[in-house]
Amino acid sequence: MRIINHSSVNFRNINEIYFEPHEEMNIIFGENGQGKTNLIESIWMMTGFHSFRTRKNSQLINYGADEAKMESTFFSHGREQNAQMLINQKKELILNGVREESPRALMGSFYAVVFSPNTLGIVQDGPSERRKFLDVALSLVKPNYALVMSRYLRVVDQRNALLKKFGVHSFDKEYIFAPWDEELINLGSKIIKYRLDYIEKVSSLSSEIYSEVSSGRESFSFHYDFSRENMSEDDIKNKLRAELEKSREADIKRLYTVTGPHSHDLVLTLNDREAKIYSSQGQQRSCALSIKLAEASMVEKTVNEAPIVLLDDVMSELDEKRQTFILNYLDNRQVFITCCEPSTLLRSGKGKIFEINGGNIKEMN
Repeated sequence: MRIINHSSVNFRNINEIYFEPHEEMNIIFGENGQGKTNLIESIWMMTGFHSFRTRKNSQLINYGADEAKMESTFFSHGREQNAQMLINQKKELILNGVREESPRALMGSFYAVVFSPNTLGIVQDGPSERRKFLDVALSLVKPNYALVMSRYLRVVDQRNALLKKFGVHSFDKEYIFAPWDEELINLGSKIIKYRLDYIEKVSSLSSEIYSEVSSGRESFSFHYDFSRENMSEDDIKNKLRAELEKSREADIKRLYTVTGPHSHDLVLTLNDREAKIYSSQGQQRSCALSIKLAEASMVEKTVNEAPIVLLDDVMSELDEKRQTFILNYLDNRQVFITCCEPSTLLRSGKGKIFEINGGNIKEMN
């Protein structure tokens, strides 16, 4: 897919921007604080997901404005489409002239993969960042996954509320928890099955990419901490049921549900050692980059649409060899790269260059 034109009004420090990007390479440069990341973020919002920087709508609206608005005309699934998003206390979406109930309606129409400094959190931060990566990546290719996850988290909240209500008082645990546990097992097993299937494919692809990035000198892989193998849904249900029963007393003492896909993690290893602990900053960056490039390929293989690739302030920190590899890997995809100075980037000989200054955009000749 590709963006034909994109506009943002009152989005963060952007007053009003309209531009027509190149169908392949787009370099967006400017000094820090001028709006480069804000423009990338406004494009990402058209996927229907939350911002990759905040969950608060109020932070997305220009100071003094009541609302922000973005609009993209894009080519996807063999036809030109249009999406308009309004952000105030909530997000409103009009997709191809039809007002939708939720921005999630864009899932399955607008595909993008973003790599920003925050993406390093996949390697450096705690399990929640890796679960967030999994949830977004899977929702891109399996829109039903987001619905199942939403229902699952609602049941976890309800079970936690039940735990807080009863506390440590005596009650019939089997009777009280049985219906909630069964719902957690049914929904949780679907989520885990989605994750195992996805991880099996993307881990293998990430390993191949990392091997090329490191010229075969290092090996990178990751697996899901629930299981290393691709289990059947019945096997997952049985294991999840056993874990819930085992952790029930701990749940009652802690007043929340300890086990389940909401607490699972990815285990990332570099040369068979934990990447978070035993790798350098550069190696961690290459690990995260390999995962994201694999994610882009998985989208294309699964939905037959090449996603837009958003590279925010990351290319200039890579050496020439890695830049060359990325540009070659992303050839024939629409790419947006932000930087402070375009001379720090390799040129592919095609594309457009845009300067951002004070929230305004100008195409350079």
